[in-house]
Amino acid sequence: MTRVHVWGAAGYAASEAIRLIALHPRLELGVLESRSMAGHDLAEASPLLRRIDRRFEPSGSVLAAAREGDIVIAAGGEGEALEIAPHVLLRGARMVDLSADHRFSNAAVYGLTEWNGYAIARAALVANPGCYPTAALLALLPLASLGEPTEIIVDAKSGITGAGRNPKTASLFAEVSGEIRAYGLEGHRHQPEIEGRLRIAGIAAPVTFTPHVVPLARGMLADVYAVFADALDASSVRAAYARAYVRSPFVRLLDALAPSVAAVAGTNDAEICVTVHGRVVRAICAIDNLGKGAAGQAVANINLMCGFAEELGFHDRAIVA
Repeated sequence: MTRVHVWGAAGYAASEAIRLIALHPRLELGVLESRSMAGHDLAEASPLLRRIDRRFEPSGSVLAAAREGDIVIAAGGEGEALEIAPHVLLRGARMVDLSADHRFSNAAVYGLTEWNGYAIARAALVANPGCYPTAALLALLPLASLGEPTEIIVDAKSGITGAGRNPKTASLFAEVSGEIRAYGLEGHRHQPEIEGRLRIAGIAAPVTFTPHVVPLARGMLADVYAVFADALDASSVRAAYARAYVRSPFVRLLDALAPSVAAVAGTNDAEICVTVHGRVVRAICAIDNLGKGAAGQAVANINLMCGFAEELGFHDRAIVA
């Protein structure tokens, strides 16, 4: 059994990671550290975790317990994972960073499992992708084999848990009920991540990214449009996606159905539908922002780091159709 400690363990994504680890046949929960909830029962953070009889430990507990062979999920605030990562690695443990701290760092492997699996399996430090980039990149990266788009548009909607658990967002559901709210119009923090990973794949087209929050607890739908200089053959585009995800256990390619947030909620699945309209490729991707967009992908990364099958411990396995 591999011990997994969770640092910053009281947030939404951390709670989902704890749930998945507790059900996993080859992982066991280590220390659950939370500065804000130290001494409180795990059940106080999430009703879904009431069957897990554990308490949150105070600051410093993860580093005190971490040893060689352990894995640490870092789910704290911005900048904090940069501070603890060297200490985790010095103890011989490995780390998956759920925050944005290492997504642009050469010291970490970018943890998009469908595209970086080989490197993830050998990594000591993995930077879990953001939720919006996960959906956008899964929808766009297969196009790299077809040429260079001239323009990319990403129109994405996220459930309110994407804002995290903090007092400033406690009343957000009441504020967005009956509303679809666009935000980050002057530059969202995930746009450089999307653009940077596309450039690495050979796609340098400008990206127009518009995120929205919608009145859902969890889930994400990304409508992505790639405009090319010339018309594309629809069968070639679909074949590129089929090749890209033929061995990806969590990606489901749809023909007749539109991707559904309800279909992927609570799973690590991604549903993708691709259509071609002359020079425009439209790819729609649905994921769970707490699952495939955060904790689910973190556990899939841990599986690869430990040499397990990527889908081990997930009970709702998706198969490419």
